[in-house]
Amino acid sequence: MVPYYRTGWRAFIDSTRDAIAEIGAEIGITDEPEKRVKCPKMVFAHYMLGLTVNHTAKDWDDEIRAAKECGIDGFALNTGSQDHWLDEQLTLAYQAAERAGGFVLFISFDFAFEWPVQQVVDLINRFKYSPAQCVVDGRPFVSTFEGPQWADNWPLVRQATGDIFLVPDWASLGPHGVGQKLDIIDGAFSWDAWPKGCNHKMGPDEDHLYLEALQIEKPGIFGTPNNKHKYMMGVSPYFYTNLPQWNKNWYCSSESLWYDRWQQILEVQPDFVEIITWNDYGESSYIYDPHRDDQVVPGADAYVKGYSHDAYRAILPHFIQAYKAGKTKVKPREHLEDVAIAWYRRTPASAGHHGETVWGQGGDALAAHGAKDVISVVAITKEENTVTVTLGDGQPREFQTVRGSSYFEIPFDENSLGPVWLQLNGQVTEGPDIHCNCEDKVNFNSVVIQVPDRR
Repeated sequence: MVPYYRTGWRAFIDSTRDAIAEIGAEIGITDEPEKRVKCPKMVFAHYMLGLTVNHTAKDWDDEIRAAKECGIDGFALNTGSQDHWLDEQLTLAYQAAERAGGFVLFISFDFAFEWPVQQVVDLINRFKYSPAQCVVDGRPFVSTFEGPQWADNWPLVRQATGDIFLVPDWASLGPHGVGQKLDIIDGAFSWDAWPKGCNHKMGPDEDHLYLEALQIEKPGIFGTPNNKHKYMMGVSPYFYTNLPQWNKNWYCSSESLWYDRWQQILEVQPDFVEIITWNDYGESSYIYDPHRDDQVVPGADAYVKGYSHDAYRAILPHFIQAYKAGKTKVKPREHLEDVAIAWYRRTPASAGHHGETVWGQGGDALAAHGAKDVISVVAITKEENTVTVTLGDGQPREFQTVRGSSYFEIPFDENSLGPVWLQLNGQVTEGPDIHCNCEDKVNFNSVVIQVPDRR
């Protein structure tokens, strides 16, 4: 029964307000006065430029098109000082973004490498006038991966470039440490986007500490304060790496991470969001599949090949729209169809040798003891609906969705194996099988499917 206050003139007002919210989301404003922002919210994806040695103009065109289609506003180009293809690929990237229009780029200097001040200055000056350069407050946006030891050089860079809008990732300092350097930065980006070691979940507590450290005031009845500093919140779908050459071998609990973290973004409402990552295949955090073998670092091909992550992007238009509209819940847009995605490992955690993989970075337990053997499902539906998941010869499992976003888990073990079927609105997608055949060791990466399958 429709409540009386949703009938007649009130219903007209409510429907008009909802329509305004959807339009406002496209340009980063909201229908709720207490949540209006002066700086449009933007969603970026962290892009590993070091994996583009043989990229062509078409590769960049294709990837930017794919990013725009799911609502991403731009790429944060993670750049290392030593890559001989740096100049060529930065040029191709900016040219492709200029051709695409409505898509921005900025350099994220990777301080795992040494950076001479002049090289940083030259790169910023080279691209700062590009129509595709991300600009905030009239200044070119610049970020980093770590580099707090380089902090005293940024005033020199500002002077030599005519100023920048600096939002570094100095997660190694923590929120309090970042708060001690507010005179150097214009904001902060948090790389903490995964549960800590031996934890199944993560919450937004660290994000709130960043807001406090950056002295960011919450919206009030007189509108959003003109905060001097901005916060960029990290979100990631997954994490698993096993690269002995870099002493990296851990899995972070990711069973519900992609869903949980977007819910936290809607709660926190940061100034910017950065998806970690677009294409870091070695850490299994990618949302765009590799198209050439040379895009995957040696050793990672064993756990990346055959493990598509493209379907992670299918739910992004809904979450990004809700974030930009200042909503705390997803409201599916009428012109977008219902969608469901599922991700899962292809073997039980006990199906083979654990490979010495630990549970979380710095964890003191094995990943095999922490990884949950589940099929994770996120559905976004305009009304209450039914999602059906079938594993092998097992009975179909039906789950009722709510209007908006829903999350479900379906457990599996060595007795429930076979292909995975995901069904919504009469459409079915078949995913790769779950099995117990580990040739070497357990692969803790996931494969992702979607319905309807529009890839």
